[in-house]
Amino acid sequence: METYDPKTIEAKWQRVWADERAFNVPNPEPGAEPEAKTYVLEMLPYPSGELHMGHVRNYMLGDVIAHFRRRMGYHVLRPMGYDAFGLPAENAAIQEGRHPRELTERNIAAIRAQMQRLGWAIDWDREVSTHEPEYYRWTQWLFLKFFEQGLSYRKEAPVKWCPFDQTVLANEQVIDGRCERCGTEVEAKNLEQWFFRITAYADRLLDEMELLEDWPERVLTMQRNWIGRSEGADVLFRVEELDIDVEVFTTRPDTLFGATFFVLAPEHPLVPKLVSGTPQETEVLEYARHTAARSAVEREEKEKDGVFTGRYATNPVNGERIPIWVADYVLMEYGTGAIMAVPAHDERDHAFAQRYGLPIRPVVLPEGGEAVEEGAFLAHSENERLVDSGEFSGMAAPEAQKAIVDWLAERGLGRPALRYRLRDWLLSRQRYWGCPIPIVYCGSCGIVPVPESDLPVLLPEVEEYLPKGRSPLATAEDWLRVPCPSCGGEGRRETDTMDTFVDSSWYFIRYCDPHNDRAPFDRGIADFWLPVNQYIGGIEHAILHLLYARFFTKVMNDIGLVGFREPFARLFTQGMLYRHGAKMSKSKGNVISPDDYIERHGADAVRLYLLFMGPVDQDAEWQDSGFEGVVRFLNKLWRAAQAASGEGTEGPLARKANETIAKVTDDVGRRFVLNTPIAAVMELVNELARDPEAPGARFAAETAVSLIQPYAPHVAEELWSLRGHERLWEQPWPVAEEAQLRRETFELVIQVNGKVRDRVEASVEESEEQLVERAKASPRVQAHLDGKEIRQAIVVPRKLVNLVV
Repeated sequence: METYDPKTIEAKWQRVWADERAFNVPNPEPGAEPEAKTYVLEMLPYPSGELHMGHVRNYMLGDVIAHFRRRMGYHVLRPMGYDAFGLPAENAAIQEGRHPRELTERNIAAIRAQMQRLGWAIDWDREVSTHEPEYYRWTQWLFLKFFEQGLSYRKEAPVKWCPFDQTVLANEQVIDGRCERCGTEVEAKNLEQWFFRITAYADRLLDEMELLEDWPERVLTMQRNWIGRSEGADVLFRVEELDIDVEVFTTRPDTLFGATFFVLAPEHPLVPKLVSGTPQETEVLEYARHTAARSAVEREEKEKDGVFTGRYATNPVNGERIPIWVADYVLMEYGTGAIMAVPAHDERDHAFAQRYGLPIRPVVLPEGGEAVEEGAFLAHSENERLVDSGEFSGMAAPEAQKAIVDWLAERGLGRPALRYRLRDWLLSRQRYWGCPIPIVYCGSCGIVPVPESDLPVLLPEVEEYLPKGRSPLATAEDWLRVPCPSCGGEGRRETDTMDTFVDSSWYFIRYCDPHNDRAPFDRGIADFWLPVNQYIGGIEHAILHLLYARFFTKVMNDIGLVGFREPFARLFTQGMLYRHGAKMSKSKGNVISPDDYIERHGADAVRLYLLFMGPVDQDAEWQDSGFEGVVRFLNKLWRAAQAASGEGTEGPLARKANETIAKVTDDVGRRFVLNTPIAAVMELVNELARDPEAPGARFAAETAVSLIQPYAPHVAEELWSLRGHERLWEQPWPVAEEAQLRRETFELVIQVNGKVRDRVEASVEESEEQLVERAKASPRVQAHLDGKEIRQAIVVPRKLVNLVV
């Protein structure tokens, strides 16, 4: 072809790859060496809509790495699937007035077509979708394994409830305390829920982070904070009027003498009992109902408020009766849902005390610090000593902590304790579109697991799937009523479905053995491919998905299903794609579909631009002007690669080609920097286009085509073919010739006050002082010096000298 025609070229090569199953990789023979493999994976998409450019950028990262590693000699596994169950798909179906299955499968077909049109190197034989019975049969099987281990259980728990829609809402569906769909104020409500006992693995999840050396420190910090292991003490405060003790966890028992009030979370189960019959009962219960419905994030960010209960608790160290409040800044998810408030040494307690006129009493001071007035706030510091703390006054804070806890323990009023911010994983959803929980309830036998031989428990087809106060599955009477698997008596199925995060907590292992109908996967195959060598996804999944996947993997390791303890060896979190200053999303109406751009300019242009925009770990703003520059580059590459005729592997062009090989290999393979390799190839093509008949031009052209292949595989394959070669995707990655990288001279750019005035050849052996003298000696430079004083000489080694005059 004389002109570059992406439509023809891309369709041609996509047919070739499909016909030749170019990117399918077989599972290993028994005993195969794991060093020969690499598993590249991006987080699977929600099929609640089609892909937009933000999604495409994410999957492009995996595609480049997969191509690169395949050509480096690895057996590369890169599968794809769909996180098809759950709220995103169900809410999209509700908005469109379609059945979730119909909408989900329509979107899956569209996403698959988009991916194939983009030419992604995916093993389509391993495609899975979490809504298919062949998949969720094994999700249910894993739930039963957890149940056998005591890791899945049922208890009453608070939920967010929309009284208008008559449904439970997920936290993300509550905006400013109101239902995101109808705007009704959300209420708190207690329901029987299923949980995974992830807290049993809190220590392992923390301690085994040492295995995650190639994870971003930011993600590890987020997980550490979420798990929140704290050492301290459990302390009992007595409520005399009710003859009960309320337990508080504190990391600073040395500040007990500074506790001037006591606070319960609005959802604390003691609140109704505490205020029953008091003048404050109506006000407190109304406050608790509204406040408990707000998300933790909202409550932490707003100005703190609360209500007095009319009751008092006794401080065990000094017998002081302190008022009990209910306040929004105390959460049931943390500690015990109750705190002793020490406003002199806690910022939130201090703000609350100031707002409501409560006492503020400093009880620890810096070593040698002067006494402070009551009402002051003192942040904790090193080398503190206790004051106004009875027999413990004068003690160093660490010594006093132990002494006070020992004193409490001797009297049965407290004990040393280890607490976690982490709470067990609530997996119940009172929604239709999800994996059914394989449990039957029997009046005689209680909770009975469904036998493995009866799996999967199929999700029934129901006409009315809108949430109306209870799970829509409760209306499927024929499905609901079953014999008890234990006694044969009348039983009823569990009508809650599982959180979609359950589905995505093990999908990466199913990819390894997706057609296994005897087990979720074969352990030998899983142990060959896992852990994933390169996992790619957004930072927004740092806590939930990534933490849950780690938990699942550790449980499976403990029960002998897999031989590894962590699922992802290396993690990369890509930046967000923005448009008009906002993150690209359907809800903001600022998404860009790749389809129109592919139709006009081709898939390779889309692929290149999304990675050329900037560092892939940083956010980027979509600009059409930048996209046009990539289109021009592809046309230049097309012309220059075909025109190149200069033979040989010596000369400036060949040397530039070798330098480009070295840079691209290092950036992609070692540094995971994916925008600069494109710029390096562009530089090479620019030099090639200036003189396609120069010595080494043919070598430079084929090098440029080979290096751009992971980014723009269609045009690369076509140009490779036009130059008389075959199957570039199978060719070894080019290796730079070391001799060509060792240069004796380089082009020294000479500037005066930042403006280029000359370019000269300089030896790589010359010192900075010699380079400055060479710059001063240049006749062109001397004309701009004209007797002026040189105030500074800035040297960039092997690149430039800038004389500031």
